[in-house]
Amino acid sequence: MKITILLLSIFDFFNKRKILNFFKSKFINIDMIFDIGAHRGETLDLFYNNFKVKNYYAFEASPINFKFLEKKIFKLNKNNINIINKAAGNSEEETDFYQLDESSSSTMNKINHDSKYYKKKTFLINLFSLGKSKTIEFKLKPILLSDFIDSNNIKKIDILKIDTEGYELRVIKGLSKKIKIVDYIYFEHHYDDMIKKGYTFSMINSYLMENGFTKVFKLKMFFRKSFEYIYQNTKTS
Repeated sequence: MKITILLLSIFDFFNKRKILNFFKSKFINIDMIFDIGAHRGETLDLFYNNFKVKNYYAFEASPINFKFLEKKIFKLNKNNINIINKAAGNSEEETDFYQLDESSSSTMNKINHDSKYYKKKTFLINLFSLGKSKTIEFKLKPILLSDFIDSNNIKKIDILKIDTEGYELRVIKGLSKKIKIVDYIYFEHHYDDMIKKGYTFSMINSYLMENGFTKVFKLKMFFRKSFEYIYQNTKTS
């Protein structure tokens, strides 16, 4: 499993360079980043190694992934990085969370175990692993980003990054009217049927356009039916 994930990480490196170059064309210094689905700090590394970042808020729902994130922050010894062991959504109702062996694919959405894509992906990930893959399930209660922004008196977000494995639209809707203070929304969207998202890309695109955003970047991820997008708030540009 580790070898398969390592290979994917190598290929993803080239995509991240393209994303990085896009943001370098827009920023020298960044005042505020919200990282929703921070996992183990991969996006944090990307921005901190290439920009002067004044404030960084990293949200990670999984307590398992969060432990790795805590260790990273301790080593960095930065007092302007805030890490929050919470999920973000458009409701505060308790929900299920599914921690997968491939931790970056952990999700609050149900997995479609009949999906051919899921079966293929599981086979490839476990190709060099002994034993069967397993899923750990637990309950969590999401927060609304609109409430968090108000309670922390945040006036502007330069970049809102979302990687929540099919929960992206709910995270965005949880901003409510606070979506107006965001300049760029950077997110991943899956086109496969492995995750039961409950929405389509056209729905997230329509919602963002209705709120004054336009698509400015699109990139296909290697060996996956997924794309990365960046939308810009035209009202603040």
